[in-house]
Parts: sequence; structure tokens; C-alpha cells
Amino acid sequence: MSMPDLSRFQARGLETCFHGRHIDPQIYAGLDGTNWRLQDYIARGGYAALRKILQGADGGVSMTPDQVIAEVKLSALRGRGGAGFPTGLKWSFMPRQFPGPKYLVCNSDEGEPGTCKDRDILAYNPHIVIEGMAIAAYAMGVKTAYNYIHGEIFEVYERFEEALDEARAAGLLGDRILGSDFSFQLHAFHGFGAYICGEETALLESLEGKKGQPRFKPPFPASFGLYGKPTTINNTETFAAVPWIINHGGQAYLECGKPNNGGTKIFSVVGDVNRPGNFEVPLGTPFAKLLEMAGGVKGGALKAVIPGGSSAPVLPANVMMDTTMDYDAIAKAGSMLGSGAVIVMNDTRCMVRSLLRLSYFYQHESCGQCTPCREGTGWLWRMVDRIEHGKGRKEDLDLLDNVADNIKGRTICALGDAAAMPVQGMLKHFRDEFAYHVDHKTCMVAQTV
Repeated sequence: MSMPDLSRFQARGLETCFHGRHIDPQIYAGLDGTNWRLQDYIARGGYAALRKILQGADGGVSMTPDQVIAEVKLSALRGRGGAGFPTGLKWSFMPRQFPGPKYLVCNSDEGEPGTCKDRDILAYNPHIVIEGMAIAAYAMGVKTAYNYIHGEIFEVYERFEEALDEARAAGLLGDRILGSDFSFQLHAFHGFGAYICGEETALLESLEGKKGQPRFKPPFPASFGLYGKPTTINNTETFAAVPWIINHGGQAYLECGKPNNGGTKIFSVVGDVNRPGNFEVPLGTPFAKLLEMAGGVKGGALKAVIPGGSSAPVLPANVMMDTTMDYDAIAKAGSMLGSGAVIVMNDTRCMVRSLLRLSYFYQHESCGQCTPCREGTGWLWRMVDRIEHGKGRKEDLDLLDNVADNIKGRTICALGDAAAMPVQGMLKHFRDEFAYHVDHKTCMVAQTV
């Protein structure tokens, strides 16, 4: 298979993770864009973790499922898809003695604006995801798993299918893997580009062949998931972190980051920077260092940053420059780490026009199942559109905040919150720009967005 054509996703035609500016990488380590095949992964130490748990390391004893989960808990690995839930704890929720089928699902439906990390993992290091999922399946007593891949990166889906074929041919998937009693089947499934299918229950509905709409919770997927059976869902990067944890130990992974924030994290740094791309760094790395790695701000001075994908509240420059890149520090600053997409905005950006683009995205991607989201996202967009085009009213600012507040927490899934938080973040930190638009019917910054 030839190299996939990912030019439409790349910064200036360059692959986003081959710049050599990572800090102690674990997932992107040693990648050059061509060494994605099974023999290349094994040469980098691949599948040693799976052998360790099934056969023992250096003639030692194999690991029990409980020991695997204990190492993942010790590592403080948190979900890399957005919520940041402790991975080992999530794995422990799976009822391992359940008599019927159980499932494991990888959420590779990477649709959060600004985020482009998972498609690089799947395209250039697919076997690390396969190995991580096999280890997770062993720990939870699962025999069948699926990787749900975003439909708009179909070349990546094809690459992952080829990697699956290699793993099956080598006896690393299938029955009695590596001569053990462990059997595990893994299948790829591609979506069709719907942002809502990144929500785990909408993903399950789509995987079952239904319309991708979120389910009511409870029941939660751990007890009633795919086909009504116990199911565990993790993000691509989360699974990709697991082999390193098993090879080096949970304590070593924890020490790579900071307390409650173990290991490395891949950040997609995009927007007004000179060298956008994916950067794998230890959690707790200062934002100032990450910005420096991305070549600094392009086209002006730093104005604001959306630190966790478009659904995260924006933070002003002075706050971000004093913040470290980890779940707890960003939450304390008033936003969320989310998917790890760091959207940098310089001082030529109009925040009203920026919010207009974000609000349009969320009203477009709402599945329409919940009235607050279906009606509210459109209402938000129309009000911001009115303000941007010189037709805003003084009461619109309070009305925007009120509508956003009435969407949050009143929908089946978090898309309503995702639409509301950017609005409230913009009004909190840049209300003066919105007021200027209303009062002067024009923008207070250069029209360059």
C-alpha cells in the first residue's frame, strides 16, 4: 500500500509529527512516516508488552488481568479523548465475570476542530494501538473489539486495516495469541464524518448500524453498551499509551508527568503559530515552552488560546503564559485540556468573528435530538451573526450568556455544553469586543480573520 495522501490535513504539506521537536516521546518516538509496518514496530520493541503479560518477561511469569489494571491505575493515565477520566478505574468497571459477550471500542472519531493527533498515530504507528487494545482486552476479559475511525480520513482507515492483516498473519490477533489461552479479535469500522459520533453512545449507535444519536445515561456503556452488552470505550491515544506503561511500569509513567497527570500528551498546536503540528510532551510542560516549540506566535502578539479543542473555553494570553499543560492546571485556569488541540490566536483576531465560526459549527453538527441543543445552538449562532454584522442590540450580550447557560446540563450528551462554553468563555474574557460591535457596528481589531 502506498503512503496515504493526507495533504489536506497537513500544515504546509508537511506531516505534522515528524519535526523532531517532541520532549521524551513515547508514542511518536522513532517515527519517520515510512516505518509503520509490523516489522518496523517490532524493531522498536513493539509487542514486547503483550508478550510480557502473556508469557512473562525474560523467562518470568505472566501478568494477571488484575496486575495489568493495577499498573494502569498506578500510572495515572487519564483518557486522552477529552474527559480525562482515569483509565485504570474505567477498566475496573468492566464486569470480567459477565457470562455473555463483552466489547472493547476505540474511539478514533477525531472530529474536534483543531485536533489532528489520532490520525497520525493510526497512519504512522498503527500497531501501538492494536497492542494497547489487546492488552486492555486481556485485562478486562474481552474477546472482540472495534476501532471506530473518522470517515473523513478514509486513507487512515485503509492503513489500519492493513496493519490488522499483518497482526493476524503473525498470530498477534486471533485465537490463542502467542500460544496462550487468550483469544482476541479486532475489527476496524469507519464512520461518515459526523462530529456527534465522537460522543461514545452515539458512536455505539452508529457502530450498530443506526443513526448516530446519543443515548440516555444511565445505563452507562460499562453495563449496557454495544449490542446491550458491557463495553469499555477509550480514545486512540489512550490505548497507544498502554504498551509503554506495561514495559516500563506504572510508576515510571507517572513520573514522566506530574501527580494525577501521568505520562506524555500529544498536543495539536494550530492557528497563529509559525510551525503548527503535533507535539508530544510530558504533562505539566509549561504552555510557554509548547508555544516556543511551535515556532512562536505568527502575525502578531499572543491574544488568546483555546487550550483543548474548539469546545473548551478560551483563555487570554496572560493566563495561558502562566499555565502548564495538564488537566488540573488548565481546569484551575478556567478551561479544560479536552482533546489536546491548542488553538493559538494573535491580536489581529476578532473574537466576535471567531465565535461566529465556532457557533456555526456546533449548530451544524447538532444531531437535533434534544430541544435545548437543536434550538439553542441555532439561536446562539444567529445572535452572534447579528452582532458581527452590525445589527446587535445591547441586550444581546446578556441574552447570549443566558441562552448558553440554559443549554448547559440540559441535553443528553455534551454537545450542548460544547456549544455553550465557547460563548461564555468569549464573553467572560472579551466582552468589550462584543460591546464595541454593538455600539459601533464594526470591529475594534483589523479585519483579517
